[in-house]
Amino acid sequence: MSEYWDDRFETMDLERLQSFQLEKLQETLRWVYERVPFYKKAFDDKGVKPEDCRNLADLRHYPFTVKNDLRDNYPFGLCAVPLSDVVRIHASSGTTGKPITGPYTSQDLEAWSACMARTLWAQGVRPEDICQNAYGYGLFTGGLGFHQGAGAIGCAVVPTSSGLTERQIMLMQDFGSTVLFATPTYALTIAERAEKMGVAFRQLPLRIGCFGAEPWTSAMRKEIEDRMGIKAHEAYGLTEMMGPGVAFSCPEYHLHINEDHIFPEIIDPITEEPVEPGQQGELVFTAIQRRAMPLIRYRTKDITTLRRDKCACGRTLITMDKVTGRFDDMLIISGVNVFPSQIEAMIMDFPEMEPHYLIRVFKKGYLDNLTVEAEAKEDVYGRGQGALDELRQKISAHIHQTIGINVPVTIAPFNSIARSEGKAKRVIDER
Repeated sequence: MSEYWDDRFETMDLERLQSFQLEKLQETLRWVYERVPFYKKAFDDKGVKPEDCRNLADLRHYPFTVKNDLRDNYPFGLCAVPLSDVVRIHASSGTTGKPITGPYTSQDLEAWSACMARTLWAQGVRPEDICQNAYGYGLFTGGLGFHQGAGAIGCAVVPTSSGLTERQIMLMQDFGSTVLFATPTYALTIAERAEKMGVAFRQLPLRIGCFGAEPWTSAMRKEIEDRMGIKAHEAYGLTEMMGPGVAFSCPEYHLHINEDHIFPEIIDPITEEPVEPGQQGELVFTAIQRRAMPLIRYRTKDITTLRRDKCACGRTLITMDKVTGRFDDMLIISGVNVFPSQIEAMIMDFPEMEPHYLIRVFKKGYLDNLTVEAEAKEDVYGRGQGALDELRQKISAHIHQTIGINVPVTIAPFNSIARSEGKAKRVIDER
């Protein structure tokens, strides 16, 4: 049995891959220019035509697409095919304003399923697996995206959806689930509830977790692996491109982008110019095989780095670092750029701490300030208030030494921070 779901593209040499990407990019630029009034106007305003793209570097001359463009053209103003060709419509999980719509042709669904099959296969999922899908089903792309990928492989899928945590655990025991699909924070919620129920995860058949839909640190991955006795992998994606399946972690835990479907760039989020290879910046994607709604140079706001390093897994697809944070989620405190994921990583440097925390942002005079509330492991509370105060001071000092600002830390009572059944809310903005 092959290590790769699609070794043609997963191990393709760079010259052949880039030739394929250019062909598909040129085709997509023509496709949207001829079919989407928004892009015809945007290209014309920028002074570029589809035929001006003669090599991959020329893409930098084309206009960006941003989230407001999708909202302004809600629901189907950016759709490049008639609705009679659309077979499914997803939408973002946002709770404010108009959602971001994602229409699909049958060809788009096949491509998405193939990308998800690659993702799961790289992470060790095989036809004999029983996959428990604890992502939400419905407009959100997570549930059905994972379901399609597992189905393409030939797995049995248990579509539990999110919530009803004790029932999730019961079904894992009764059905012998070997793979879990969920957000990483919900996986931790399941693990914590199982511990209270006296269920030993390491004695269950569960062996793989495929997680995504929210930023999470390597420290959280290790926490999940230690608690559940599994390999914890990542599926990165966004509704605007296809859903999960844009990038996936391999056995080496490197995040490979399915770049035969999604062409990536990194730009400086301020100057909007491309950065040098290996430098950090904002991730920009162009869908080069999508039919219903291929977006051109979509600004994700995610901060990361692209690397063309040789991976021990044998895949030649470009890798991206774990997302540091979102440019629009970045907090500027006393002139210092702070991402919530940085705070999480510093909390998790202390083995006494749980990965449950809240960051509160507030005004003090004219300045923005933040405080952190975090939970310790249950046994730590039995050591007395003095031990908790000492731990709190150590974490605060660690944050100060690392990012250079004073951040008061409170050790919250155990189990007082709300557990997540989907995407965790980490930042409370009180400004």
